[in-house]
Amino acid sequence: MSSTSRPYLARALYEWLLDNELTPYMVIDAELPGVTVPRQFVQNGQIVLNVSPDAVRDLVMENAMIAFNARFGGQPMRVEVPIDALVAVYARENGVGMVFGHEPIIPGAEDDDDADVEESGPALRSVESPSSESVEEERAPTQQHDSESDASGSDSNSDKGAEKKRPSLRVIK
Repeated sequence: MSSTSRPYLARALYEWLLDNELTPYMVIDAELPGVTVPRQFVQNGQIVLNVSPDAVRDLVMENAMIAFNARFGGQPMRVEVPIDALVAVYARENGVGMVFGHEPIIPGAEDDDDADVEESGPALRSVESPSSESVEEERAPTQQHDSESDASGSDSNSDKGAEKKRPSLRVIK
């Protein structure tokens, strides 16, 4: 059995976004080893890439790697991203998508690659953290709020269950 669900969820979410005529964007941790992206567009250790069929060519989403050809500033480039460097997949139009946390390390199944990712990966907390407000603040660069959902009239301060009803990106383990 595969130890990570990330590539399967990423492929499914990518296809779902295309089926719904949305533009898939990927947030990549550009600081991890093996990431080949245009460094001039990296901000705060991350890069956001438009991976729609109109923007990239020869997209391959394998279990270990995402790779494609694209142009950045008119210059062609082969982009290669190890699956562990994938931080999020979301739609440009409405922010619907998924933020990936660190895969849990299973006792007895640890290897050096997982340990490196745990130490150098993006600082994201799981949904189960005590303060859900701090989780939203940490995810703010990759999360877009829908103005209609904010105007729905629900008061998140008075009802703890209200946050689960609002559409948002969530860390799934």
